[in-house]
Amino acid sequence: MKKIPKGSKAGIVCCSNGQQRRYENEVKLLGNTLQKLGLQPVFSPFIYEKEQVFSGTGRERAESLMEFYRDHEIAVIFDISGGDIANEVLPFLDFSLIGESEKNFWGYSDLTTIINSIYAKTGKSSVLYQVRNLIYQEKEVQQADFLDTVLGDGKKLFEFQYEFVQHKEMGGVVVGGNIRCLLKLAGTPYWPDMKGKILLLESLGGTIPQMVTYLNQLAQIGALEEINGLILGTFTKLEEEGQKPGIVDLARQYVKDGLPIVKTQKIGHGEDAKGIVIGEEIVL
Repeated sequence: MKKIPKGSKAGIVCCSNGQQRRYENEVKLLGNTLQKLGLQPVFSPFIYEKEQVFSGTGRERAESLMEFYRDHEIAVIFDISGGDIANEVLPFLDFSLIGESEKNFWGYSDLTTIINSIYAKTGKSSVLYQVRNLIYQEKEVQQADFLDTVLGDGKKLFEFQYEFVQHKEMGGVVVGGNIRCLLKLAGTPYWPDMKGKILLLESLGGTIPQMVTYLNQLAQIGALEEINGLILGTFTKLEEEGQKPGIVDLARQYVKDGLPIVKTQKIGHGEDAKGIVIGEEIVL
């Protein structure tokens, strides 16, 4: 990832569900925190929900994002949303311009759709990470890692603890993210090529029936036959409820024998979550 000089401007967008007005102070706190860390936040006019979950139309939200890509003073773009509707912006994005840009897009959860679309269409990397973690319970560690990696020359934000549960090593370009949201791209021009890739999967909601559905779909479209490795992040609801079989045992039912599988508690929706670069090679 390219180091961002202190004093740079950071675009803040919501391409998925708009923020509820009750979180306005939280959004302001994030802006103040980014300023203290050395960035100048510039907020999209489409941050807060206006009707239902929509902060604007899909075209409006996409155009707001593209304005940040066109603005040479914006060094990085953070999406602070999540939810359900990020794929609505995809037809309105200028992927040629995104591919030519040196700036990276950051987001998590439903932004899995945009992150993987950017890679599929341009080969360009993005970061699966929610910048709002900078103001939550683990903020001290998160801010230190952010300074080290985003504004410094380190890699602490991308260094996560993991355990091999099958095989002992893996390597390849990482794709994926939230399992539910990734599958919105199946059958579309935005689906990333899975051949030889390391597939990252995580989830906030959903228990065994939903995971079985998602894993079956990944198997039935051939994705699990093509990949070289599987990283399983946090599956929050499934793990909080202690449901059995767990995600590791479920995944083993659908992947080829001997496929390297890693389990980590440091990538996903947790406030202590690390970032991971989608579209770049990883070796574990």
